Amino acid sequence: MRRHIIAVSAFSLLCLAGTTGLAEAQPTGAHGPSAMVFTITHGRGAPTDTVMRAATLSCAYTAEGTHPAPRAACDALNATDGELNRLLATPNTSRVCPKYFDPVTVTADGVLHGRRVAWKHTFSNACTMSATLNGNPVYAF
Repeated sequence: MRRHIIAVSAFSLLCLAGTTGLAEAQPTGAHGPSAMVFTITHGRGAPTDTVMRAATLSCAYTAEGTHPAPRAACDALNATDGELNRLLATPNTSRVCPKYFDPVTVTADGVLHGRRVAWKHTFSNACTMSATLNGNPVYAF
């Protein structure tokens, strides 16, 4: 009987140690990896729309990718806390945009802090996009 209790106790400790190690190996919230692809397309975001510009961004220990200002873009992306609508600012009121409709769509696809992200926003035209993003470094490419 005593051997049985020792064996069960040892097995329980091994299981507990094993599950603890697994829990520690999982990425957590703001500390997970980030690797994103950003696009600016002419159109409403349909798969057949023309991609005007695109950039890749990796925000791990260092900021890198094809984005021209990766560190600034990573900082701005991290400031959103995963809510990419925060990239959109109140439009710059000192900038006057024409009222014609020629849609432009921005997208963000990839992994942000270890979580899958697929986001897009359509603007009525390129001027409105520029005024609403208001110099945000994420789409400054």
